Amino acid sequence: MQTILEPSAVQRLCESFRSGGKTIGFVPTMGFLHEGHLSLMRTARAENAVLVVSIFVNPTQFGRGEDFDSYPRDLQGDLIQIERAGGDLVFAPPAEVMYPEGFRSFVEVTELTDVLCGASRPGHFRGVATVVTKLLNLIRPHRAYFGQKDYQQSVVIRRLVADLNFDLKVVVLPTIREPDGLAMSSRNARLTPEQRRAALVLYRSLRHSEERVREGERNAKAICDEMRGMIEAEPLARIDYVALCDPETLKPIDWMEGSTLAALAVRFGSTRLIDNILISLP
Repeated sequence: MQTILEPSAVQRLCESFRSGGKTIGFVPTMGFLHEGHLSLMRTARAENAVLVVSIFVNPTQFGRGEDFDSYPRDLQGDLIQIERAGGDLVFAPPAEVMYPEGFRSFVEVTELTDVLCGASRPGHFRGVATVVTKLLNLIRPHRAYFGQKDYQQSVVIRRLVADLNFDLKVVVLPTIREPDGLAMSSRNARLTPEQRRAALVLYRSLRHSEERVREGERNAKAICDEMRGMIEAEPLARIDYVALCDPETLKPIDWMEGSTLAALAVRFGSTRLIDNILISLP
């Protein structure tokens, strides 16, 4: 397995893979890997001749006062896990290489980024769209793999890939959860034991919304109110948003018809967690 820091070097090597007729599967990450990341890598490994993984904590998707400096990092541990998952190439550039002095170009996807996480984290998805565009341009994968936990991100990236005519397939795989239901996230490591127990209310509230739909409830506001009530009953939780929305446009809905995205973002201390499920009508 090779580890490369320079964009030009990774670009040349990936071009040699393509010209040699090898398919490239790409998993972009911010490191501090967990089973959610590794499940993406194993699928990419099985479906492609070459597995490329990036490790880059992207400063442009963090706003003022957010956790860029304290975001967990463990490059050496990550490299061991990637090699075990069958990685062929790791791209781990420093920030100053990805955003050199004089950098002025950014990519924006409109409308899809104004709601949910985009409403409370202005500029976040501009940073995501920019770094993903750079990575796809450098690596030129045949398939790129993302997790459903970052559902809004996956919708934004699918739109980006379609609009900018990238020649690749975006693959979105199910959220990987801990045995007690908490969605796996690098930020979970920052929770205190009390916050970790409190965070279980996220998945409980999502499952509650699914159960209410099975019971026949279709009023989106009524279901959201019940979810909010469950979360607000947990003293350590501070709600950012709770929403039922269209899974394609991400716009909030009033009445449930067809597939619906139930999504939420909640803070426990300084740690912000997101989660979601897709609900299909019975």
